[in-house]
Amino acid sequence: MHELSLHILDLVQNSLEAGAQTIWLGIVEDAEADKLTIRITDDGKGMDEATVSRATDPFVTGRTTRKVGLGLPLIQMTATQCGGHLSIASKPGQGTTVEAVYQLSHWDRPPLGNVADTIKTIIVANPGITFYYLHRVGHKAFFVSTQELKEILGDIPFSHPEVLAWLDNYLKENTANLYGGVQP
Repeated sequence: MHELSLHILDLVQNSLEAGAQTIWLGIVEDAEADKLTIRITDDGKGMDEATVSRATDPFVTGRTTRKVGLGLPLIQMTATQCGGHLSIASKPGQGTTVEAVYQLSHWDRPPLGNVADTIKTIIVANPGITFYYLHRVGHKAFFVSTQELKEILGDIPFSHPEVLAWLDNYLKENTANLYGGVQP
């Protein structure tokens, strides 16, 4: 995967397949600490310790459609190659947290990619879940909650053309504001 936003989509898909109804995505870009942290926390079915210890093995997967699961091994590989690490914390019945940490300035770190489109895709494709997104760049932050958006929209779905256009603009504008008004 050439962009970290694609890893985020994959990790969110894992959460959905684990039955998550609530998913938190946090991205923190800390230039002072030279770290980029991506954390996804869900309330899915969780994993026992034995499963967590094998989760980054590409030949261990919970999917029945194929015998190989590359999402976690690939994000672990990119994180460690870029001076970081991957950690997984999970308990059966309580959900899972996956955290990937990268050296922010590492020349091999994949670009973050189009996070605004990634968030829009997650929100529109999964209207039945509660999704929280917090992105920090230095001292600037952007937060969005589907719970709040649903309260504002009422019965209007995220897939309504006018809502899609507004959501696209809202996410792109606020993401760009994290970088001084320029799209990353």
